[in-house]
Amino acid sequence: MTNKKEMTAPYVSVGADTEQSFQKCSNDIITENAENINSLEEMQRELRKMLDPSYLKTMSMTELYDTVFQSRPPLIDGLLYPGTYLFVGAPKLGKSFLMAQLAYHISTGTQLWNYTVRKGTVLYLALEDDYRRLQERLYRMFGTDGAENLFFSVSAGQLGNGLDEQLTRFMQEHPDTKLIIIDTLQKVREVGGDNYSYANDYEIITRLKKFADSYGITLLLVHHTRKQKADDTFDMISGTNGLLGAADGAFLLQKEKRTGNTATLEVSGRDQQDQRLHLKRNESTLAWDLERTETELWKEPPEPLLELIAEKITADFSEWQGTPTELCDFLSVDMKANALTMKLNINAGRLYNEYGIRYENKRCHDGRKVRLYLEQA
Repeated sequence: MTNKKEMTAPYVSVGADTEQSFQKCSNDIITENAENINSLEEMQRELRKMLDPSYLKTMSMTELYDTVFQSRPPLIDGLLYPGTYLFVGAPKLGKSFLMAQLAYHISTGTQLWNYTVRKGTVLYLALEDDYRRLQERLYRMFGTDGAENLFFSVSAGQLGNGLDEQLTRFMQEHPDTKLIIIDTLQKVREVGGDNYSYANDYEIITRLKKFADSYGITLLLVHHTRKQKADDTFDMISGTNGLLGAADGAFLLQKEKRTGNTATLEVSGRDQQDQRLHLKRNESTLAWDLERTETELWKEPPEPLLELIAEKITADFSEWQGTPTELCDFLSVDMKANALTMKLNINAGRLYNEYGIRYENKRCHDGRKVRLYLEQA
């Protein structure tokens, strides 16, 4: 069995058959051109409609189910996902050491504690450090094991004053970047950004989140807690609730005793369940070790349809293309074609995250086409 469809050259006879083939191609070209013209006019109408101030863009539930959204797998399974997150703790608590751990493990793709890590380029803006201190810290934590795709900077512009352009250029030069750490958020707030109103805080995170979402990366913003205690620990984040309200989630590092070497890391976010991790500082390396977690991570139950596809799409047969009806036959499932594609539209991200199989569903001029292929690591 091969991974490509069998291709055969069309048999062409002489005389009238050749003329008919040419005529058919000509008719196809005319039809396709007419479709393109209609499509262009439709695009112009859609553009005019969108420019109307009274227009509200909506998507029906049917259209939503008919859309395949690009998968954005977690950087660290069950712990860190694409998006914009606050990483909060009291000053001099060990946040920068934990940031260095995250940066190193993601840049090398090595497991962090008992969590699976996906490798990618990392940019760490250590704006409260200098290169000498970074060198000493990293050597103490990781020895001589370097990482070519882990980059540091101890100076950067501010929002609206250079930072936006610097981050954009870095992404252009390093398109495989998965994580950017800004340590600390206060260092990049625009001039006059010390106005701690809800609207101001919300707008700052929204701007950074727009950047992170446009590239599908994770942005970690190191920030401080306020001194006052709160019933909800995340209410201890310095500033207004606008920071957490605009972010995708937050990590809160706390020590019971400032002189102790144990801490808790609380995690809350849109894309993961709330967790509390108990950490202990390694006295030799000053890195954080995981002692235990309070919450067992919930896992989605197996999906038979995805398992069936994984059995069919393998290294020996890495690609399949066809119509939705042909897909039903290929998988030997007793489902209507539209129900099958709708289920795959919704589970496309899970199919890729768990099995490394990409799913595409596109409408062509001759009908809908489906593609399944194994993406090589």
